[in-house]
Amino acid sequence: MTDLDDPQALRLADPQGMLGAVLGMSNDCRAAYDSARLAEALPSSEGVTSVTFCGMGGSAVSGDVVRSVFLERLSLPVEVNRSPVLPKHCGSHTLVVCSSYSGDTAETLAAFRSALERGCRVLVVTSGGAIAEEASEHGVAVVSVPPGYQPRAALGHLGFASLGALETMGILPPLASDVDEAVAEVTAVIGAMGPDVPTEENPAKTLATRIGDRCPVIWGADGIGSVAAARWKTQMNENGKLPAFWSSMSELDHNEVVGWTAPYGGRFLVVGLRHDGEDPQLPPRFPLSYDIVRAAGGEVEEVHARGTSALARLMSLIMVGDLTSVYLAIGRGVDPTPVPVIERLKAALAGS
Repeated sequence: MTDLDDPQALRLADPQGMLGAVLGMSNDCRAAYDSARLAEALPSSEGVTSVTFCGMGGSAVSGDVVRSVFLERLSLPVEVNRSPVLPKHCGSHTLVVCSSYSGDTAETLAAFRSALERGCRVLVVTSGGAIAEEASEHGVAVVSVPPGYQPRAALGHLGFASLGALETMGILPPLASDVDEAVAEVTAVIGAMGPDVPTEENPAKTLATRIGDRCPVIWGADGIGSVAAARWKTQMNENGKLPAFWSSMSELDHNEVVGWTAPYGGRFLVVGLRHDGEDPQLPPRFPLSYDIVRAAGGEVEEVHARGTSALARLMSLIMVGDLTSVYLAIGRGVDPTPVPVIERLKAALAGS
């Protein structure tokens, strides 16, 4: 076990600097948004009737952010496609945003090529790779983000570059105040839960310690809570190196709650992600559902969002989860950065 309050121990347990990458989130968000607002030669938004984000893993989360945050502010449908198959409806009136941090994601490349063949309006957000090269060959707009990150640590760049570009195109409404608040709230989370804040005063370190070797189950209210829950789950997987699961309220009350039976609950800890913008039907469900978990032997913790805008609330929840996942790994003596299982899987697929 690593002492989370020992600066030297933190550095030794995190040799590739995942904690430092996570702590750069607010600067990443600001820089990416400001840069994308100056982007030129973007696709025309005239006549666009739908937006489809194509991406995998951490690169797809920017689409989840747009879809959930602007659900009630956009008249255009927004979907997130985590597949090499581009939906049939995508055509000349569809804006297809291809988000691939590495630029070499096979599924995203396949969807990108299909979008070109169908005459879609295409925007690429990437740090380079094959998709950047092919976009240049076909005269497709590219919003570039800095290389050198793990894709899951590049959310600030990918997500806020997408927001800035879509605002510049006129797809999204003016976002300056939303972005300012989101950056401020992410900065506030870092100030309250950064590595210099001792465990007894640090909610992220405390939660990581409480999770320990249990499987975290993340619940979020439908909308931004669900997006945050999905992000927490994957960060617990990739950074924390633990199985983790997520569910959306109130969907989970129609199925998952039946599975919370003794003695199995003792293997899990439920983290409820809450925010002040939840649909009025949802808040009463959380405590009742927590009671079911506790009766099965499980434990429960809640994390509350900061801020007033949907973007700020979502990013504050994401930031707490990112920090918790890194502390979870380090506290258990695990390097949060490498993902050897994924690398072995890719190598096996390449050789098959």
